[in-house]
This record gives sequence, C-alpha cells and structure tokens, in this order.
Amino acid sequence: MRDTFHDELDQIGTALIEMTQLVGTAMSKATTALLTADLAAAEEVVSGDDKVNVLYAETEERAFDLLARQQPVAGDLRVIVTGLRMVASLERMGDLAAHIAKIARLRYPQVAVPEEVRDVIRQMSVIAQNVVTKAGAVLAGHDIELAAELERDDDAMDELHKRLFTVLLGDWTHGIEAAIDVTLLGRFYERYADHAVSVSRRVVQLVTGELPPS
Repeated sequence: MRDTFHDELDQIGTALIEMTQLVGTAMSKATTALLTADLAAAEEVVSGDDKVNVLYAETEERAFDLLARQQPVAGDLRVIVTGLRMVASLERMGDLAAHIAKIARLRYPQVAVPEEVRDVIRQMSVIAQNVVTKAGAVLAGHDIELAAELERDDDAMDELHKRLFTVLLGDWTHGIEAAIDVTLLGRFYERYADHAVSVSRRVVQLVTGELPPS
C-alpha cells in the first residue's frame, strides 16, 4: 500500500516537470509568434494550452484523492500541499504564454511589437526561458542552490519591465492600441517569471520545511 502511495506521489512530481516543459515550449513559440507575426505558432500555443489545463486538472485531482484516501502527515503531506500550489503556478504560466500568443494573433499580419521595444521583449523572453528551465531542474533535482538563481533572474526581469515603461512614457508614436499591447505584454512576461520563482520557492520549502521570504 505504501509503495503504491509513493508511486502516486512520484507521478505528481513527474507531472510538474512535464508542465514546466510544456509551458516553456509555449513561451518560446509565443514569443516567436509575437516578434515574427507567425500565425501558425500563435495558434499552436493557444490550442496547446488545453494540454496544460488537462494535466493541471489530473494532477490536482490525484493530489486531492491522495489527501482523502491516505490522510498523509509530515513530509508526505508537505509534498502534496506544495504540489497543489506549484501545479497552480504552472497552469497560470501556460495561460500567460497563451495571452502573449493571442496578442500576436490579434495583430496579424502585422508584428504586434513596435521596433523600439522588440529588443526588450526578446530579453524578457530569454529570461522567461531561463527561469522555466531552471524551475524544471529545481523540481527534478530538489536543487535549492539553483532555486536561488531564479531570484536574481526575476530581478533582471523586473528591470526590463521598468525599461518598457520608460519607452512608453517617452516619445511614443505608435498610438494607444500598441501602448496597451506593450503594457500587457510586459505584465505577462513579468508574471510568468514570478510564477516560476514561486515554484522554486515551494521546492525549497519542500526540502527545508521553510518557505523563503519574498
């Protein structure tokens, strides 16, 4: 019975790692769609979010089922509770990538991002890819030292987010619609990184029993 229980716990961990891979791929394709007006890539991200949502629902159901049937305590309980919180963050990351793809789709056949901010968006995308890759590695290896790196990556993302607003508040000539798009995009990338950091913090809590300060 305990072997079956721990197999199911392992399945939760495997699902979390798979979700990091899915939302990482989604973010990469969403940024490609955004910067190159690639409609096919945008559609793939939007439709692919269903797979993330299904995996989220299955993992959440498995966790609640284990809570009900096994009534776990101590470390096992912490695994399930932190798993529920992490899977919610990862599902939200998939939504954020889909939101970016929807902006690309909405502005097609034009490129949604004006030239002045494309480099900032590219840099934000690079950081987004770094944080989700690291979050997956932290999950797989329970690497709390690597988890600390995500905090620095998140600081870099915040600085790029501020830089977007510097451009928007400067000599902006692309109208209100583009300004709204860029404002939303900056928020989507910034929140994506925040959720990845949240995942890594939950792993630290799982390993040490304490949640790192925000």
